[in-house]
Amino acid sequence: MSVRKEAWEWTRSILIAIVLALVIRLFLLEVFVVEGRSMYPTLHEDERLMVNKTAYRFGEPEVGDIVVFEFDPRRDFIKRIIGVAGDTVSISGGQVYLNNEPLDEPYLPPGTEMYDFDPVEVPPGYIFLLGDYRSNSMDSRDPRVGFVSEELLKGKAFFVFWPPFEARVIRSEGGQP
Repeated sequence: MSVRKEAWEWTRSILIAIVLALVIRLFLLEVFVVEGRSMYPTLHEDERLMVNKTAYRFGEPEVGDIVVFEFDPRRDFIKRIIGVAGDTVSISGGQVYLNNEPLDEPYLPPGTEMYDFDPVEVPPGYIFLLGDYRSNSMDSRDPRVGFVSEELLKGKAFFVFWPPFEARVIRSEGGQP
């Protein structure tokens, strides 16, 4: 094989790899770095995880999903879906209620403290989100966040890959009582 032909093969292979990487990054998957402790103990600060960007193009957000959304153009947040359109969410006596039934939340650490939150109905096209570390989470209880438009969802978190010794699949938990 001539040097010129081999150089072309290498160049073509590199270009194909770059195009594939861009397509994957733009349309399929995104890496997200966890900043802060709002999802502790489920996720830890500085963990890196994969986000499925197609999850809500082909399906609907569900209670228990952990999602990344655009909080503002320079900042993304990661939280857990607690209510979807039409659901009524409230917090009373340290218990989250979904449609007037206690929500099963096995991912919360024992003794999780939450302040009471009056019942709200999630409007169409929106979701209600909470962090798992309820006493240290800027989430839908905060008027700066409020209900989050489904259009702001970047995707569903599904795999922690860094640090490698803590790699794991992220499962949706909780859900209808």
